[in-house]
Amino acid sequence: MNGDVQPGFEPLAAELERQLGKSRGGAAVCAYHRGRCVVDVWGGVRDESGAPWQRDTMAVSYSTTKGVVSTALHVLADRGQLDYDAPVARYWPEFAQAGKSAITVRQVLSHQAGMFNVRDLIDDARRMLDWDHMVTALAAAAPAAIPRHATAYQALTYGYLVGELIQRISGQTVPQFIAAELAGPLGLDGLYIGAPASELHRAARLIGHAARTPRTPAQARTEATSRRRRQRIFGAVERALRLVGHPVDFERGAASMAPRGISSLDFSSDEVLSACIPAANGLFTARSLARLYACLGAGGTLDGVRLLSPAAVARATEIQHHGFDQVIVFRMRWRLGYHRIGGFRGVRPRAFGHFGWGGSGAWADPERDLALGFVVNTGSGTPVGDLRILRLNAALMACAKRVR
Repeated sequence: MNGDVQPGFEPLAAELERQLGKSRGGAAVCAYHRGRCVVDVWGGVRDESGAPWQRDTMAVSYSTTKGVVSTALHVLADRGQLDYDAPVARYWPEFAQAGKSAITVRQVLSHQAGMFNVRDLIDDARRMLDWDHMVTALAAAAPAAIPRHATAYQALTYGYLVGELIQRISGQTVPQFIAAELAGPLGLDGLYIGAPASELHRAARLIGHAARTPRTPAQARTEATSRRRRQRIFGAVERALRLVGHPVDFERGAASMAPRGISSLDFSSDEVLSACIPAANGLFTARSLARLYACLGAGGTLDGVRLLSPAAVARATEIQHHGFDQVIVFRMRWRLGYHRIGGFRGVRPRAFGHFGWGGSGAWADPERDLALGFVVNTGSGTPVGDLRILRLNAALMACAKRVR
């Protein structure tokens, strides 16, 4: 491992080192406490050739991207250019088609718009590389029927919905807005959604991903058997949960997260990283994520740079829904683009952020003045993180408690 650790925060670095010892890949974690960077460490390898992870290495971070693009939209709301309770169609008139004229910005940000079904929206996952195709399809699509006030996680559609609002209001593309309004002011060294060609040499590549590692016939048969086994298990779990009134529906989950051809799309390829998929292809350093969330956790200002007002942060992080999500089987406590944050030491009531498939994540806890960013290039886990980030969270929270 390489990097810096301030006294009292060694257990967080030790936890990353333990994880790297069990991994084929690499990772980085960065943490802020009371506005100060207390851990900034990295290690392992950035690709299957064994190239070492460097200080400036960035990794694709899947749904962790949603927290970043949401923050960008909150900048516009704080300036009075966006009303959360206004219809999306006020800013994007074509969106009013197919019965969506009353859907509000708040409903989109809190996953209550019913616009999660990407599988029926596009015929192939590669369509996601075409911005105009995606926003035109979303404008013409009808929302899915979900219970009133329920949430249904918009795993892949979310970024286009929020991103098109940013572009309609600001007149800038999402990559331009992120660079000008988030990365530039805070001096972030790696925060891209649609990375420029000049920065792709810094990208870590996914290790063990099906799209990067062609399967032999024997491996393909084994994986098919495993898929059938998982389907049987999921079916049994679904039936059991429904008996106790849980709204679980794994078909709805697949419709939200798995368009046709998704397994053959390499999210760490230059082609995908150069596109703009604001729900899933953010290319970040842990350092940039942690600094951004440290700013949010401090009320919107860090080191004299103000991104948002304290009132704007409070509005953006107010819980919108307490029940089970219709796509993800957990109580997500959705805010406006962020979800609840937990660890093995419990859930922090005011903490907020977003985790991603593959294990990455970033969050802030205003009560303890803490923030963390984590990026990694191995693993899959759940759509919103896995045990690795939960262990890192627990380690940081314990360190902060002892230091205090």
